Amino acid sequence: MPDITTILMLAVLAVLVFFMFRNGRKRKADLEALQSKMVAGAEVMTNFGMYGTIVSIDEAENKVALEIAPGTVVNIHRQTIARVVEPTVVEADEAPVAELNQDSGTVMGEPEFGQRAAGEDGIDGSTRAKGDA
Repeated sequence: MPDITTILMLAVLAVLVFFMFRNGRKRKADLEALQSKMVAGAEVMTNFGMYGTIVSIDEAENKVALEIAPGTVVNIHRQTIARVVEPTVVEADEAPVAELNQDSGTVMGEPEFGQRAAGEDGIDGSTRAKGDA
């Protein structure tokens, strides 16, 4: 009859093998998704942080022509493309809107020029009372 330690070690080994295969399949699926998004005109980021737009892809030599500035095209290896940059959309609800004080034309809550903000410390680190100058 096998020892409990042997059974435990085999169970841990089985779990490790399971996660290795799972991570390999996930990485392969992510790579296939990236390859399907890599088309001419897509904006991409490389592994070394360069952004650009794909001009052409040479499947035979595994190279990508990447336009990094208007009129500047560099050839890079296809595997150095880290991700396809998706455009971000900012909704109108999330944008902060400042309220204007109708009397003075300043933004509400901001001190005017020469005034200290509420609770702001003096130069020496001491907090002054509201009426002190």
